Amino acid sequence: MELGMIGLGRMGGNMAKRIKQAGHTVVGYDRDPAVSDVGSLEELVQRLSAPRAVWVMVPAGGPTRETVDRLGELLEAGDVVIDGGNSYYQDDQKHAELLAERGIGFVDAGVSGGVWGLQNGYALMVGGSDENVKQLMPIFEALKPEGEYGFVHAGAVGAGHFAKMVHNGIEYGMMQAFAEGWELLEASGVVNNVPETFRSWREGTVIRSWLLDLADRALKEDPELAHLKGYAQDSGEGRWTVQAAVDLAVPLPVITASLFARFASRQDDSPAMKMIAALRNQFGGHAVETLKGADSPGADVAPPQS
Repeated sequence: MELGMIGLGRMGGNMAKRIKQAGHTVVGYDRDPAVSDVGSLEELVQRLSAPRAVWVMVPAGGPTRETVDRLGELLEAGDVVIDGGNSYYQDDQKHAELLAERGIGFVDAGVSGGVWGLQNGYALMVGGSDENVKQLMPIFEALKPEGEYGFVHAGAVGAGHFAKMVHNGIEYGMMQAFAEGWELLEASGVVNNVPETFRSWREGTVIRSWLLDLADRALKEDPELAHLKGYAQDSGEGRWTVQAAVDLAVPLPVITASLFARFASRQDDSPAMKMIAALRNQFGGHAVETLKGADSPGADVAPPQS
């Protein structure tokens, strides 16, 4: 199958590689000519055979809206656009309506996997019509992990990004729990080897998880997280999750508290937030702030070699 990929950064670039490894053809476009296969969106569309499938992997908000609008002018009836960024689910519905006026399909795909997705596969939460999702299944199969898990057709347009939003909200709460536990262990004066305690939990415990594995990895690199500042950004999806909870009158005390804890981290240097910052860096390559100041944006964790 042919696919156009717009945005070849940390996520988009590795996703394109994984799709190619599965035997599909990917034509990539990026503002950086060093990694781009074509010089423009027009050329990308021209290189693809109808019916075309174009995956948009650019920052949410304005960049995604501008890209979808332009694709609406360039594509034809029967083509389909996939938004794989972290877009707000209500924006998906607007994009689908806009493209439908020209007979162009739209699918929203929440993607999880970070810098490790090339090796391990990407968890995909997809929203769209049965017809469009079926058309794209070869690409989804190439991206997802092997086995029965890692993919869901969550519902109609918007469902994929709504599911990913909630996923990230849960992630906030889990990370906060690990961070608070680490801070309490450090402060206890009773536990002498905190990194080894975390490491021991990786097997046989009810809290074993990939996040725990990454916490162990971070502590192995820096046992006291001494080089990090207790400052953690939020991606925006945590805020959207809490706002959706308010709109739907669904109580989310843990997720809400974890979001507010990140806000608090920006006022004082928080020990627990050092762990949050370390975990975000480990799974997503998010930039961290060190005691020497903010690192340059980009992946600070070397992804696994393919």
